[in-house]
Amino acid sequence: MSEIAEKSPSVFETLELHVGQTIDLMIVVQRLHHLGFGRVVAVGAAGDYAVRGGILDIFPPTFECPVRIEFDGETIASIRSVVLATGEAFETHQAVLILPIHGARVRPDAAIAPAPWRPGGGDELPIAPFLDLRPGDLAVHSVHGIARYHGMERIATPSGVSDHLALEFSDGDRLYVPTAQSHLVQRYVGVEGRPPVLSRLGSNLWQRTKERVRQGVRAVARELLQMQAARVTLEGHAFGPDTEWQTAFERRFPYVETLDQRQAIEAVKHDMEAPKPMDRLICGDVGYGKTEVALRAAFKAVMDGRQVAMLVPTTILAEQHCHTFSQRMRDFPVTIRMLSRFQSARQQAEVVSGLRSGAVDIVIGTHRLLSGDVRFKELGLVVIDEEQRFGVRHKEQLKRFRLLADVLTMTATPIPRTLYMALMGARDLSMITTPPERRLPVETRVCEYRDDVVREAIERELARGGQTFIVHYRVQGIEGVARRIAGLVPRARIGLAHGQMPSRQLECVMLQFIRGQIDVLISTTIIESGIDIPNANTLIVLRAETFGLADLYQLRGRVGRFTQQAYTYCMIPTGWVLSSDAKKRLAALEEHAALGSGFKIAMEDLQIRGAGNLLGEEQHGHIMAVGFDLYCRLLREAVTQVQSRPSSVAHLPKDAASLHGAAPTHRRGAVSSVA
Repeated sequence: MSEIAEKSPSVFETLELHVGQTIDLMIVVQRLHHLGFGRVVAVGAAGDYAVRGGILDIFPPTFECPVRIEFDGETIASIRSVVLATGEAFETHQAVLILPIHGARVRPDAAIAPAPWRPGGGDELPIAPFLDLRPGDLAVHSVHGIARYHGMERIATPSGVSDHLALEFSDGDRLYVPTAQSHLVQRYVGVEGRPPVLSRLGSNLWQRTKERVRQGVRAVARELLQMQAARVTLEGHAFGPDTEWQTAFERRFPYVETLDQRQAIEAVKHDMEAPKPMDRLICGDVGYGKTEVALRAAFKAVMDGRQVAMLVPTTILAEQHCHTFSQRMRDFPVTIRMLSRFQSARQQAEVVSGLRSGAVDIVIGTHRLLSGDVRFKELGLVVIDEEQRFGVRHKEQLKRFRLLADVLTMTATPIPRTLYMALMGARDLSMITTPPERRLPVETRVCEYRDDVVREAIERELARGGQTFIVHYRVQGIEGVARRIAGLVPRARIGLAHGQMPSRQLECVMLQFIRGQIDVLISTTIIESGIDIPNANTLIVLRAETFGLADLYQLRGRVGRFTQQAYTYCMIPTGWVLSSDAKKRLAALEEHAALGSGFKIAMEDLQIRGAGNLLGEEQHGHIMAVGFDLYCRLLREAVTQVQSRPSSVAHLPKDAASLHGAAPTHRRGAVSSVA
């Protein structure tokens, strides 16, 4: 079948630009003018565009950062995202889709007859602004299904010759989609290593699949909005405005807050001062300042006479957070304690007693905090770090917190912007995507294993007083790696860490590394997330070809947490022939070393992981069936539909009534038990 997709009139106006497209720069400028953009000398805010020679900078309101389009004569040579503050390009795109500025009136111009702007809406409106398709990529056409993209082709139609996207479906059938309809096509994003089956043109199977997914996302939307509705019906504690001590505490922050960080802090304070219970997710790349947001929220709660519970998935994380909180609040009368199963029975009993009497203001602990004997006198705030790492039983208990106290959840697993936009109105989200000041990107190298390279990397780190991570892909053979490293760098103090070690021994080794008593830590992926060691700025990953892209990205996040240049070496065996998938994974990691790239590059596995963390693992099948972008469109549609029918979300979840009845309505924090 050779079919040319008919050009149907769009209900909204868009501007589609792609690399290799022939178009006059002045025509693009005129179109931007019609879409409500304003010309400036240098782009500084959403809605601006600027022209310098053959370079066009545009900052659409729906984008996280400006996009730079370079022309070679009348041909588009490149499309790249740029950092607003510096103008530095950091990500390359194949195509970009620019939407009208919502609510903007077309700027008057005597030389240009203004075209009418029609407000957008409906399922066809794309969430993702970039059509980053390369020949050979899997794509999703929202009407026809999953296909393979074969590049742009010039096709003669009754209205003239124009560019079309060539899509190949099952049985070799091809569909040619005009660029005016490119908003119907997005790159297929699924789970790494599990490619989907191509759809059959003319079959109704794709429509049935979409309907099945639509039913699934409606259930997700209802659950999210029911919890939100339940929280609104509960009379919570409205925290007071900031005190003088709060101002003094915040002034002692040794760094300059980023704009994203300030916005997240203000959003959290606004939620806490409102009468309904807070339930906000802070999503930020590793080392971007989420902990400082939690610190300020916790301090605010204590200043209002309430207790704070911080839940973390591991004892090591609890130790780190306890140290950080104690250091930041050491000059204030705040009692901070840690609670975990690794403490002695006497230590645990003292902390539990202090929580019940109110003597302990802030407790930081593992799932031990969810035990039945843990009771609070005045619980006001719960901070949950990396909630997805808790088990199903614990997650059910955590749901209760959302009806009993203000809840602040933090995650370093990137939540894609497409999902963020789909959930607007259904979940309170704050995204911290700006790197801290003077933070340098991690220099990433993919190379064959060589003793001299390993020795040089460790010696360089030792020379500047730093520490090194070496990650081995399995426990078997890890002691042999340790002996080899000891032979290469005899003066280095070496430690071993893996999941088969007794818990107390593992904790002891990790604490030694945190305290600088170990120079080189050789471990499995147990160090993948959570650990914050600013002094460790070199990472060597052995047998890097065995790791998934998400794992490599998370591992790289262990270094580069401070102002020193950090290095990651992804090493493969000498002479090893890599599979095509492994080559792509390692090339992607090496190519995308830009700060915050976890939010911007198309890391399929990591995005799906983030979606599963937020929405539940059962949604993976739905995402696989239709691809991530279309899933997000359907989710946004479902959220809008459920919100338009208040009766469908007005009732409380089954267990909410008993929880509500357990607490005096005027004082949510006085609940006696959370287990």
